[in-house]
Amino acid sequence: MKCPQAVPGCKYFLEIEQKWAHNLLLCSVEPVIGRVARLKERVRAFYFEVILSPYQCPRCGGRLHMAGQSQAGCSCGHTLDPTVSFQRSPCCGMALVKKTFHYACSGCWKRVPSRFLFDEKVFDAVYFREMMQESRARATKRRDEIARLLAQSRSGTLLLTDDLCLDSLDGLTQDLDSFIQDTALGGSCTGFEVESSFHMEQYRDHILSVATWSGVLFSRIAPLIEDNRQDKVWRFVALVFMDNDGEVDLSQHCGDIRVQRVCREAHA
Repeated sequence: MKCPQAVPGCKYFLEIEQKWAHNLLLCSVEPVIGRVARLKERVRAFYFEVILSPYQCPRCGGRLHMAGQSQAGCSCGHTLDPTVSFQRSPCCGMALVKKTFHYACSGCWKRVPSRFLFDEKVFDAVYFREMMQESRARATKRRDEIARLLAQSRSGTLLLTDDLCLDSLDGLTQDLDSFIQDTALGGSCTGFEVESSFHMEQYRDHILSVATWSGVLFSRIAPLIEDNRQDKVWRFVALVFMDNDGEVDLSQHCGDIRVQRVCREAHA
């Protein structure tokens, strides 16, 4: 801890410097901190000297000393992890293995504290790098598999050589009328009038005003025009566009459609 440096022209820092200089207790803290740090280094060196004294270098039989965090070395140049090489788990009596931030028993994988750490925290950079590479490889493989499944699920090319006719598909008209819950026409398709105007923004604002985060049923959305059948069609068309834009989420619900509002930030 050092006394604050005065800033030229700043009376506030000058006053602090003067008060600090006159406080003998604060000015004496720095040498105390230095002595504590030196004592800690001596205690650390003595601890490792004692803890490594029963062991010898497996290559030359020489004396071991700590060469770094979780690393012991010998004068012959050989280095090793003393926790992995010498320590055994108290649960199974098995050798320990090094994980990303801890050691574990190789038998039951229970976490075991290392005797060869003073106040450091274990961190295996090589293991962490390998695990990250495996995680990225699994994610890439999963994306490739999803892309392959999607490609296989695509339908073939549709070639339109003739004009489409709804009557050519048996039951399509009746299914569409049943979907929009219209029984007044008796299954006959009269088509939509070209003159009828579709105001997308009006339906969009109307749907967003009633849609909630928990969802609302399609049948519960009030109509905007008197023609109930045409209003359902416009409502559905608007929802399709809104779902494509990520404003709402559509899902089947007991013969109806659940309209759930979506936060735009989730699609940003």
